[in-house]
Amino acid sequence: MISLVKARWPNGSIPHGRIGTPRTGLGGDVVEGCDISGTRALPEWAEPNVEQVEPGVHRIPLPLPNDGLRAVNVYAIEQPDGLVLIDAGWSVPESEQRLEAALGKLGAGLGDIQRFLVTHIHRDHYTQAVVLRRRFGMRVALGLGEQPALDRFMNRPRAESREIQHRQLIRLGAAELATELMRFFLEQLVKDDSTDEWAVPDEWLDAPVDVQLDGITLRAVPTPGHTRGHVVFHNEASRLLFAGDHVLPTITPSIGLTADPGPLPLGAFLDSLRLVRSMPDARLLPAHGPVTDSAHARIDQLLAHHATRLDVAEDAVRVGADTAFAVARAMTWTRREHAFDDLDMFNRMMAVTETAAHLDLLVAQGRLRAGEVDDVLYYALP
Repeated sequence: MISLVKARWPNGSIPHGRIGTPRTGLGGDVVEGCDISGTRALPEWAEPNVEQVEPGVHRIPLPLPNDGLRAVNVYAIEQPDGLVLIDAGWSVPESEQRLEAALGKLGAGLGDIQRFLVTHIHRDHYTQAVVLRRRFGMRVALGLGEQPALDRFMNRPRAESREIQHRQLIRLGAAELATELMRFFLEQLVKDDSTDEWAVPDEWLDAPVDVQLDGITLRAVPTPGHTRGHVVFHNEASRLLFAGDHVLPTITPSIGLTADPGPLPLGAFLDSLRLVRSMPDARLLPAHGPVTDSAHARIDQLLAHHATRLDVAEDAVRVGADTAFAVARAMTWTRREHAFDDLDMFNRMMAVTETAAHLDLLVAQGRLRAGEVDDVLYYALP
């Protein structure tokens, strides 16, 4: 067993703001669209709209239920026999109504969708494709790397998944947060083990692979990190990158909070960023946020941001924080630099799991060491 340094403050925490915190201007490290007050007006990009990105390509923001992200962008590509959509939205009535109204502005309807190309398995991208396919018969494609996660969504009762999250938080030193999470599950969530939102796709994309549309070639590129099977779709000829959640213009995607994250999700995410950076630059068409002119520019910011976060996490361990929970409490969150304790429960959970992803990468790089004591994972300097 590794002998590990214990934190020198009560409850495994250290004072906020005592560690050098990043001031990168990015939209936070883990907390996707973190909304402390819950009272923000919709950002302009999330307003109901159909935006022409270029002739034949349209951005359609769809609403999300009870989510700080506010909306998810789907992209409609016009084809001679109908439409191909990049991502599908969350299967809730408001989203379907908004999508139908948006397609109506293009002179089309839900039945004109021929195919969904989905970037990853998360509910706000995949589930509406599954539900609409039952009614209209369009085809759905998903990255092959999402197969293990989909198997879990389809075959594991929600209660079991919640218990896994509970144990994970305890292992990361967040026992009180784990108890709070389970209390929330028991008191607030509908006890429903339905798997109706999940089904296998018609096509598994074994990326990298070309997806040939009429007059358009989209290169499906594997970009694991946010999820294990995430893919982006690159149209080099038109300089368009349909980036899903891999590259977001104002926030960073969560890392490590997914059904099957893989052994080193942050390392995979950074490698995926470098892979996309090595491709010809393109306009960034993200799943959350406005379209921007350069994917490369944003990737450079994200790489620098995570390098800084790794340094900050290492510094936190150096001065005594010894679990992912303790390190997360030592750091600030979102570009507004909120204290950890000011985040809501869900975003605190995301902060802890992403901090763990940073610490695990530091261990892999030889900058930290780790070991378990009484089923809790502790970190220390080498």
